[in-house]
Amino acid sequence: MAETKPKVTLIGSGMAIADLEFIYEGEAEGCEACQVRKACHNLKQGRKYRIVAVRKTHHPCTVHLGGATAVEVIESPVAALVSADMAIRNTRIVFERPCARRECEHYPLCNPDGLIPGEKYVVMSVLKNAPPGCEKGRTLQRVELKGV
Repeated sequence: MAETKPKVTLIGSGMAIADLEFIYEGEAEGCEACQVRKACHNLKQGRKYRIVAVRKTHHPCTVHLGGATAVEVIESPVAALVSADMAIRNTRIVFERPCARRECEHYPLCNPDGLIPGEKYVVMSVLKNAPPGCEKGRTLQRVELKGV
């Protein structure tokens, strides 16, 4: 699979650290009148990103103490549990949250942050350490997913 080209965006200067991973939560209150608003809000809301480079460009910001810094980001793969029949490397799947049972020990992997239900993802890798014992009796497999 081809490596994706980094996207340039702005992030609070205090968080502009190489290899930092974050989930883009969308526009904050106070962004409406900013002149560089489009540069800050060019990521997909709810997806997980990793900073691969920090640039020298700096902008004043009313939301982030210390201003905003330009960074290069790529979308990060997210570990998740999916039905074993969908766990095939390099296949495209539509991610659906398989269960809403918050008390289940597997809930964080069945419902990970950084994945959006109904969106398309590629199975980047099939991980060998799938947890046993789905309370609903399903056969699950641990995979890494990345947005299409």
